Amino acid sequence: MKYFLPFLFFTSILASCGSNKSLLERSDEDKALQEAVKRLNKNSNDDDATAALPILYKSILKTRLARIKSYELGADIGRWDKIIDEYEALQQAYNSIVESSPAFKLITPENFSTQIVESRDAAGMAYYDYAQTYLGKEGRDNAKNAYTNFKKADRYAPDYKDVKSKINQAFENAIVDVVINPIEDDRYFFNAGWGSSGLNYSNEYFQRTLLRDLSYNENNKKYAARFYSDWEAGRENIQVDWTVNLRLRNVDIPQPIRNTFRRDRSKQIETGKDTSGRAIYRTVTATVNVNRMSFTANAQMDVLIKDIVTPTTISNRSFRESYRWEEESASYTGDQRALTDEDWKSINNLNYVNPRREDVLEELYRKLYPQILNNIRNNVNW
Repeated sequence: MKYFLPFLFFTSILASCGSNKSLLERSDEDKALQEAVKRLNKNSNDDDATAALPILYKSILKTRLARIKSYELGADIGRWDKIIDEYEALQQAYNSIVESSPAFKLITPENFSTQIVESRDAAGMAYYDYAQTYLGKEGRDNAKNAYTNFKKADRYAPDYKDVKSKINQAFENAIVDVVINPIEDDRYFFNAGWGSSGLNYSNEYFQRTLLRDLSYNENNKKYAARFYSDWEAGRENIQVDWTVNLRLRNVDIPQPIRNTFRRDRSKQIETGKDTSGRAIYRTVTATVNVNRMSFTANAQMDVLIKDIVTPTTISNRSFRESYRWEEESASYTGDQRALTDEDWKSINNLNYVNPRREDVLEELYRKLYPQILNNIRNNVNW
């Protein structure tokens, strides 16, 4: 131990020197300044932090003020975000220093709170005027640009003019009236002799459920779209902007395939005890004859979203899904004590029923549905 303690002391001195020396070598001067202040708060006699802090602050001040001057000469509307970011970084350095007694003794930092307020007001006015240039133009992209820039104006200068009503106006201008059409399925179910249940399901389920979920205000999120069924749009004489066309294709629901096989089971069971009280075991065996019925169904749904005003294609995607079904029944020979819970489940499953095709289609729909819902949401969302 008498050798170990000096070694630890020497190692800690080296680590401390290396860490302090790195304050002026770090690429991120802001973090280095914060570290220097933190060290001084712990130890006001920290020589390396004391030496580094004035140098770091002077360098940060020079660099960020030079950037601000450069940004002010630009014409890009985004320059205001950069200017405000620079002033806020300078103010963060100011706050850290004035809140630290040992750091404040070394430096008298510059307060940029006035410049931040003035810059935010100027940014709010600039973004408001910039948004106005888009507000009177036709087209959803122009409405979107107006909305985005009015929102920025409101963030920087919340009480400037009528910015809040302008946000609502821009949003209303951007709203598209969207018709969700019924699924086209080439009357697959009718032609295949399925009866009407599958046809009714395909034509009604997706359309009705999509309309419900698309109209639901999820987490108070605003979508710049109103959704209608085809008959609603016709009844209310809606001037439709977009259409969503759904087409079910490549539906493959095959007949179940039979597969028979066997499982050999064996288990050690206790049959008694010997004269010394130790358990006596023997092996029992059984053969499980399994009859497995299974199939994998597939379906594809095409989703075409069109702007019928311009006219242009907004999105054209296909989604594929599969559904795996299988059931097992079984019989056995041999000693039932060798059987597992899995075996008994199959043995007792003699009266299973193959799924109806309508049920299989429903399972495929359940898997396709969230993808299609999200696809439509993503395309109407900003």
